[in-house]
Amino acid sequence: MKDVASHAGVSTATVSRVLNGHAAPTQETRARVLAAIEELGYRPNALARSLRTTATKTFGLVISDLVNPFFAEIARAVEQEARAHGYCVVLANADESAEQQTTYVRTLLDRRVDGLLVCPATDDAAWMDEVVATGLPLVLLDRSVPGADCPVVRVDGAEALADLAATLVGAGHERVGVIAGPSDTSTGRERLAQFGSALAELGHPVHPDHVVHGDFRWESGKQAAAKLMGLPDRPTALVAMDNLMGLGALEQVRELGLSVPGDVGIAVYDDQPWFPLLDPPLTVIAQPTVEMGRAAARCLIALIADEQPPDVDLTARLVKRGSCGETGRG
Repeated sequence: MKDVASHAGVSTATVSRVLNGHAAPTQETRARVLAAIEELGYRPNALARSLRTTATKTFGLVISDLVNPFFAEIARAVEQEARAHGYCVVLANADESAEQQTTYVRTLLDRRVDGLLVCPATDDAAWMDEVVATGLPLVLLDRSVPGADCPVVRVDGAEALADLAATLVGAGHERVGVIAGPSDTSTGRERLAQFGSALAELGHPVHPDHVVHGDFRWESGKQAAAKLMGLPDRPTALVAMDNLMGLGALEQVRELGLSVPGDVGIAVYDDQPWFPLLDPPLTVIAQPTVEMGRAAARCLIALIADEQPPDVDLTARLVKRGSCGETGRG
């Protein structure tokens, strides 16, 4: 800063005012300072500034699996909203690992981020104690953790799952196989419970043998489909509670030489831009992913500003495309 001041023929205080957006004595002086900054290639020391202001204008985003298009889209929406408010986002991929998640949370705390957005890998809340101890603003995204005392931004899929249950029953499916998420995640439990309840109310409860838990990844969906379709009373429809598990299930069904929806119907929780292009197009439960990411960023920014934002509950919807033998669109 002293070099810039000397080059521009002004005081360091004037340089500081220009850097912080305050009015310089004159427009000519401001232009001279900016020209000196450009010529010398000067960049403010963000770390030193953060020690004075206790703010870094960054926050951390810990997602469960970067390979999953659902989380990639959320990360993009978070980054766009953060950037619009003058924040940068440091992205960390937990890879569906509680241990890796904890490592990244600690690293982000050490980096002095202004807040954290976390999609919990599991129900284990031990990592949260370290965040709470620092007083750092925290928002949970997509999944909740029992006993967590912080805002949660999530999507309620109960109504859409009930619509899917009615659609499957209406299409004549009496045996529905469910490829559920991990039982130690809120989304894994909730989606299975909501869908099971909806089918039971229609007189078609899910048989315990027709439920297989995966890990929200492609290979687990494929393995689950192989197990379900190998049963003597195999399901006439498969519902995968995640897009990657759904793709794995579809791959397995095709390897078995079965047709969709002729031999088995398939529905997937989560939508992707290419799902309508498949043959047949996949029936899905679509989540407002972009809205979720943007809402989470706004919620964290509000917390950083010492506001107390409420939880955000968005709504999923059923999109019928024919892969379950149903007719019409919804």
